[in-house]
Amino acid sequence: MDEILKIEHLKKYFVKKGMFGTESTIKATDDVSFSLNKGEVFVLAGESGSGKSTIAKLILKSIPSDSGKIFFEGKEISKNKQNLEYIRMNCQMIHQDPYDSINPRMKIGDIVVEPLEIHNVGDKDARKKRVIEVLQEVKLEPADQIIKKYPHMLSGGQRQRVVLARALALKPKVILADEPVSMLDVSIRAEMLELMHELQEKYEISFIYITHDLATARYFGQKIAILYLGKIVEMGPIDDVLLSPKHPYTQALIDAISEPNPENLHKEKKIRILEPTEIKDLGGCRFKARCPYAIEKCDTEPELEEIENMHHTACYVKLD
Repeated sequence: MDEILKIEHLKKYFVKKGMFGTESTIKATDDVSFSLNKGEVFVLAGESGSGKSTIAKLILKSIPSDSGKIFFEGKEISKNKQNLEYIRMNCQMIHQDPYDSINPRMKIGDIVVEPLEIHNVGDKDARKKRVIEVLQEVKLEPADQIIKKYPHMLSGGQRQRVVLARALALKPKVILADEPVSMLDVSIRAEMLELMHELQEKYEISFIYITHDLATARYFGQKIAILYLGKIVEMGPIDDVLLSPKHPYTQALIDAISEPNPENLHKEKKIRILEPTEIKDLGGCRFKARCPYAIEKCDTEPELEEIENMHHTACYVKLD
């Protein structure tokens, strides 16, 4: 498969100022590297605060990185205007909240046509035709009636389809989907994921799927990177990582998945993880304060190493 996006040693630190002039550094993204192939779905998974959304913002250059490189189709993306226009035209974003990511005062047709106008694609008739086309692609019909409506006239699931239609309008090569189904009713999450899967295969769109939900990740993804406090701790083919995890944090995420079994109502869920009162970066492995398998060697930060075919982990104690 052809590589379309490559991230090398990406870093982004934020300085948090507290009372009495105190400062602390938050390592939102810390030396992150991975690649995305054409037509592939790459999952970034982890709990809130692990740095998933920050990586998406760094790729789109909506916030500057402290260091690291981003390559799109083999060319490094820099801050100059031409590079920014190219990456933003070919990489589109689907945000988590369909209520906040579209303007409530704009009609649906105006929302979907906006990226075409910004990038000066086609004339007025061509743009309207494209808007109708993408609304039909995301199964919002009758499209000629939908374009006249306002967001408040649609359901949450329909609004998220509008967000997907807007992302598809420019025929992007990459879509960054940041928790795209987490705010939808459970009954329609599967429909939305199936729609995204159909469009991804039909147009060979590459997806970076950001989620904390490993169940949807396995359904939609092909490769996965597990993030913890801004660092990739495990990465590889999704079945290898989720069915045979080698890092304790990955195992803890899997332990936390609820299973729809009535017998579980009477069972205590055991998650292999420690919960200290306060988590601080004391050097070495940043997961060691919560890790039940921590050893003395964990005082030195482990490198992400390949342990099997394309399966990488950053841990001295490999799980069986």
